[in-house]
Amino acid sequence: MEKEKEKMTLYLAVAIAEGFNEGEEASKERQIEAWQFLHNSGAAYKLQGWYGRTARDLINEGIIKE
Repeated sequence: MEKEKEKMTLYLAVAIAEGFNEGEEASKERQIEAWQFLHNSGAAYKLQGWYGRTARDLINEGIIKE
């Protein structure tokens, strides 16, 4: 039985992006969902510069959507 996906929150998205606690074993799909959330919410551009740069790289690579 597959574990039910937790609703994406800012904390969870950061945990997945950084790979700590709940984010340590996130699937590739869940990582993309987290980065899309960070971009859509604007949080990627309010946090440390690494988040915004990574989000822009993922957009340029077609991994997340503008």
